[in-house]
Amino acid sequence: MSKYTSRMRGRLVALTAALAVAGGVLAAGPASAATPAGETASRTATQQALDGLVAAGMPGVGAEIRTSASSWFGKSGYADTYTKQRRTTADHFRAGSITKTFVATTLLQLESEGRLRLDDSVERWLPGVVQGNGYDGNKITVRQLLNHTSGIHDMVSTEEWDTAMNGSGFYRHRYDVMTPQDIVAIGLGQKPDFEPGKGWSYSNTGFVLAGMVIEKVTGNSYASEIDRRIVKPLGLTETRFPGTDPALPGTHPVGYSKLFFSTPVKEIYDATYYRPSWSGATGEIVSTSGDLNRFYAALMQGRVLPAAQLNEMLTTVPTGQHFGYGLGIMSRALSCGTTVWGHDGVVWGSLSGAATTRDGNTALAFNINGDWLQQSAPFENVFEGAFCGTTAPTAARASLGPVNR
Repeated sequence: MSKYTSRMRGRLVALTAALAVAGGVLAAGPASAATPAGETASRTATQQALDGLVAAGMPGVGAEIRTSASSWFGKSGYADTYTKQRRTTADHFRAGSITKTFVATTLLQLESEGRLRLDDSVERWLPGVVQGNGYDGNKITVRQLLNHTSGIHDMVSTEEWDTAMNGSGFYRHRYDVMTPQDIVAIGLGQKPDFEPGKGWSYSNTGFVLAGMVIEKVTGNSYASEIDRRIVKPLGLTETRFPGTDPALPGTHPVGYSKLFFSTPVKEIYDATYYRPSWSGATGEIVSTSGDLNRFYAALMQGRVLPAAQLNEMLTTVPTGQHFGYGLGIMSRALSCGTTVWGHDGVVWGSLSGAATTRDGNTALAFNINGDWLQQSAPFENVFEGAFCGTTAPTAARASLGPVNR
């Protein structure tokens, strides 16, 4: 059976008793006197959080915690509910909006080289692209694209996107090829959400534009620049920007989806394969938990950006939600007083989270191979478990963090 037909069985996926599977743990070594008490508590609480996600109806989840001295992998549920394949450290998954941190890092590297400024206008680099229908690229800066204060409407939150890529439209259009210009046009077809700098609203359209700025400045695609500047130097050998390739490399879970129908549905579909040009610079990346942990740890430790640019990245703006937002990065204040930095991401069939402490000494990355989680507490509990050793967030979250669909 080919790599496509092994996943695309032409069936609706029924998840019933399979979701009641008990969790499992794969650790760097058994918890013992040699394992610090704090790490033991973290692993135990994180495993409880993973089991909680499956109890909440998710098909499967895998998470890796990496510290300066050790690594641990926990799992619960299944990578494939049909074959009963379990989640592993080798799993490649679509990490969605985690792509945004890579894009912002690349632009900040270009700033450190004097090739652009964060306060350059979008018009300077993309003349005529953001004009009309209430938009003026002269008044929108690169910085505002990266911290979501541009006011540019999110293309995901449009009827055109919903018709084309959600519900039954996903199966009609998932192999279509979209250019960045096509995607941006969907967002710009709607009026601005607010005047530039006068509010905060998560905009995937803004990050597609950010990828276009990278191409204009360097003459290369944003993906090739990220690969040259970040992926290869850090040895992220399992990280890809697949472009128009619908496949996933190596070992990977089935991407179970409810396809974001406008009204709730019970059916669960196989959305493992699609052309990620629909996401582009806002959510294209495919990676592993290990690679994401290495990236965020290196970023926080100053091995990717000079201090001045890292400080710019970590300067947050208020969002009115349970996180602050810097330049392509989220800050989460946890119940134990620790603030962690990273990003969330959801695309069809995949929901991911990644974060690290400010010193980069403890990093977490996890992936759920399902996209319909409605309650935020089970998701937030993974962060609480990993960094606080508890599964009890201090306050209920109104919604999950920023996402790309």
